[in-house]
Amino acid sequence: MARNGPGEDIGPDVTPKRTTLADVARHAGTSTAVVSYVLNDGPRPVSDRLRAKVLHALDELDYRPDHAARALRRVRRRRHLGLLVPDVRLPLFGTLVGQLEVQARERDHLTLLGNTGYDPEREIEFAAAFTDSGIDGLIVVGGANGAATAALCRQARIPIVWVHNNRDHVESQVVGADHLDAGRLATTHLTQVHHRENIAFVGGFTAADVQHGDRETVAQRYAGYLEVVGESAARHIPTDLTPSGAYHAMRHHLSTQPPLDALVVGTYAQAAATVRAVTDAGLRIPQDISLVGYDADPTGTYTQLTLTTVQQPIATIARAALSRILDTTPRTSDTPIPPIDIHLTIGESCGCTSAHPVSLAPANT
Repeated sequence: MARNGPGEDIGPDVTPKRTTLADVARHAGTSTAVVSYVLNDGPRPVSDRLRAKVLHALDELDYRPDHAARALRRVRRRRHLGLLVPDVRLPLFGTLVGQLEVQARERDHLTLLGNTGYDPEREIEFAAAFTDSGIDGLIVVGGANGAATAALCRQARIPIVWVHNNRDHVESQVVGADHLDAGRLATTHLTQVHHRENIAFVGGFTAADVQHGDRETVAQRYAGYLEVVGESAARHIPTDLTPSGAYHAMRHHLSTQPPLDALVVGTYAQAAATVRAVTDAGLRIPQDISLVGYDADPTGTYTQLTLTTVQQPIATIARAALSRILDTTPRTSDTPIPPIDIHLTIGESCGCTSAHPVSLAPANT
């Protein structure tokens, strides 16, 4: 619940009032000038004892400097959030950006967008530029430099939320679906509904395989796949997560390894290339090889072959991320994030004839 002042609830959909220098000064028992000296490291010295009191007050009140407001010296109609995504061209991330922008505007926030390409240096470059511009919070989708980005935001006293996945271990939780369950769901559909026995997983998840890609998510999906098929039956086709990498790895596997009858494709970006590799090898989907993927483009229902995919509820994820960054106080930031359900959307690639999604709640509910 957001709070306008000590003990005053203002509802879940209202952005909390910004803590001011005067609030911090009162809490620390000093003047706004001293607070300013601590924040700006000058121009006058502050004793260690008084500095410690001010820093404690800043933490207690979750003070966030409004850099842009100080620069412009005028009231802004809307505040700003920074939004970092790996590649807005991918359907999952493009749809998520759209949802975050719409929902943020409803809460009087505009978004500043940066494409990171899963590049750690680019991520920290965008994060630094956005914090300097005076954002009120940073949303990082698919973080590739978690520890450094978290440290930067902590120093700038700007809240941060991680969405979908995070390459580095950080204290904050990640808002997103359970990718382990997603791996289980895709594989279980192939084994239980289509009785497939020789199922391969397409996608790399090591640093050697993938430099700039969503290898953490793929690793979790592979772990879910592995739980279903078992170590002895697992067949892994490592790729660099690019379409060309998937195509060539798939063609090589089909020409050199024993036949298979199903595929779990670890990312949507590899799906079309995998289908092409199978058909170029003279095999048919789904008659010879059933296929299940992830996060299909919701507009791609008129392609030659519609994909059966595990889908994430993008609107729900966007709402949870914004709530985490705008409504959560330091005292409640460790509150567990409610599980986010996933579902299987049936297409033509697995061999099903029905068109009804199968829902699955995360295993920890």
